[in-house]
Amino acid sequence: MSNTRKQQLEAFNRLLDIMDELREKCPWDKKQTLESLRHLTIEEVYELGDAILDNDLEELKKELGDVLLHIVFYAKIGSEKNAFDIADIANSISDKLIERHPHIYGDVSVKNEEEVKQNWEKLKLKEGKKSVLEGVPRSLPALVKANRIQDKVAGVGFDWEEPHQVWEKVQEELSELNEEIEKGNQQNIEKEFGDVLFSMINYARFIKVNPENALERTNKKFINRFQYLEKKAKELGKELSDMTLAEMDVFWDEAKTFFK
Repeated sequence: MSNTRKQQLEAFNRLLDIMDELREKCPWDKKQTLESLRHLTIEEVYELGDAILDNDLEELKKELGDVLLHIVFYAKIGSEKNAFDIADIANSISDKLIERHPHIYGDVSVKNEEEVKQNWEKLKLKEGKKSVLEGVPRSLPALVKANRIQDKVAGVGFDWEEPHQVWEKVQEELSELNEEIEKGNQQNIEKEFGDVLFSMINYARFIKVNPENALERTNKKFINRFQYLEKKAKELGKELSDMTLAEMDVFWDEAKTFFK
């Protein structure tokens, strides 16, 4: 059951009051800075991502609460520095949303989602950005960064036209990687391997697959299967290091039926 807008605002106001009180009275909360919270915020966002991939709505609610707490915490510190507060943050994003959606709040017409994305990037450049890639955070993990880079440049028309062209590029990069492996030049192998990954990430975009989500789901699947293997080995009183690969494969194949 959804809460009314009044109840939502009351709940948010309660959180702001609690934050004020914690910042005043709790030794740990009083000590925190923008910098000390940074790594904790990153962890919370990754935990949020796990809950989304697991489709665990109850856990998702909790993790969203943790992220919201961090936003309120930063706002509180900002207000103490007379730099900004929660109202400034909300108004800033509201203003940006209105400016970036002229097809809703203005007289611009769009045909589809792709035109919305293209307008978004054009508007950013008009706002003073020198490059469409300025909006890609330097600290993003490499796989996520590659995906965002490709998405950004596609928004201004720098893109392949058909999926088969991208797949041909993947094949080309794989061939170049194989050549360097045969030559044994480790530095060039690394470069070509990076090109293969970059082209695969680009291909994922064309086939409507989020590469980060796809890889993380595979990670989770592998972990589940491997832990099943460990469990079965323990039931036999064996260590994995003492088992042959053929013995492990029996349980690995069993695990595949449970974790697909």
